[in-house]
Amino acid sequence: MSPSDLLASLTRNQKRVLLKLQQQSQPLSAQDLYVLLRQDTPLGLATVYRILDALKLKGLIQHQVNLQGESLYQTIERDSHALTCLDCGRSFPLEGCPVRELERKLQAQGSFKIYYHTLEFFGLCGVCAQKGD
Repeated sequence: MSPSDLLASLTRNQKRVLLKLQQQSQPLSAQDLYVLLRQDTPLGLATVYRILDALKLKGLIQHQVNLQGESLYQTIERDSHALTCLDCGRSFPLEGCPVRELERKLQAQGSFKIYYHTLEFFGLCGVCAQKGD
């Protein structure tokens, strides 16, 4: 399905959720997204979750799980690569994509359709590492 056909197949509420995510500079939890959407559209939280699941299956959004176990959602235009501190929970984005070539090779094999990837390293940031010394 072409990108324009894919977007045309979305419901009005799916388009609203996708647009709201595109407007954000940081990933959002479903609850935070729900609060933002309620300002414009009367949607229930369960509906927001269903829409997020549908958009994930269509390959339009991605999610990652933070250290508290909460799923955060964003559009797939942005690769997600980070160093995450296990002590303070801060996440430091990595510039560039160290696995893009691997993704291309896997996609070329044709046995799996890749929508997005994430890469996250866990450890201690400089400040937290110094606290432990």
